[in-house]
Amino acid sequence: MNKNIKINENERIDDLEYKNLKIIQRVDGFCFGIDAVLLSDFSKNIKKGSKVIDLGTGTAILPILLSAKTEAEKIIGIEIQKEIAEMAQRSILLNNLENKVEILNENIKSLTERFEDGSFDVVVTNPPYKKLNTGLTNENKIKYISRHEIEANLEDFISISSKLLKNSGSLYMVHRPERLGDIMFLLKKYKLEPKILKFVQSDISKPPKLFLIKAVKNAKSFLKIEKPIYVYDLKGEYTNEILEIYNKNSK
Repeated sequence: MNKNIKINENERIDDLEYKNLKIIQRVDGFCFGIDAVLLSDFSKNIKKGSKVIDLGTGTAILPILLSAKTEAEKIIGIEIQKEIAEMAQRSILLNNLENKVEILNENIKSLTERFEDGSFDVVVTNPPYKKLNTGLTNENKIKYISRHEIEANLEDFISISSKLLKNSGSLYMVHRPERLGDIMFLLKKYKLEPKILKFVQSDISKPPKLFLIKAVKNAKSFLKIEKPIYVYDLKGEYTNEILEIYNKNSK
């Protein structure tokens, strides 16, 4: 691991407890969540040698985890916020991943000018969940941009994914159930056929709070709904499935 990396006063290094990987995060709460970890596990069957792009990479948690969970040849993380992109880049250097992972400080809307159509085998994305002018507005700017569709909306993420993907390329996304109708409509509109849908519930008694979806460009119509992920068991403890995903199952 590269030790000579600058850590700012408002940052810390967190151990991902997976293959000695670390990540730099802000102490004020701009950190990755369980949604990103679940998405990395959901998309871990990416084929060897794939070229992958992560739209809205944030701290670069997805590229870092996927670099260890897959045999992708190249992973590019796109982050619009300069400060966060710079922090993500230092995490890449910290883990000596600069030959495999690249961080670009760009708006996803500019990617169709930078990359030719069909440049990627896989798109992964954990986009902002909230529509503009919804939810809390008293958050700091970094959190607000990360959580709300300010710089790019859901249709932007899906339409750009379709352009970037090769024919038969895969999109992996995590989002909230209240946007499922919009997402299904937009996927079909941009010729991304939903293939796998998996809901995430806090426990067996709660409705889903997240879902994971895989779509394939120009594929035939067939949707498989997999059994849900339960985060907690009836005792309020992490389920074995979650412990395995976090690499903490001692069994």
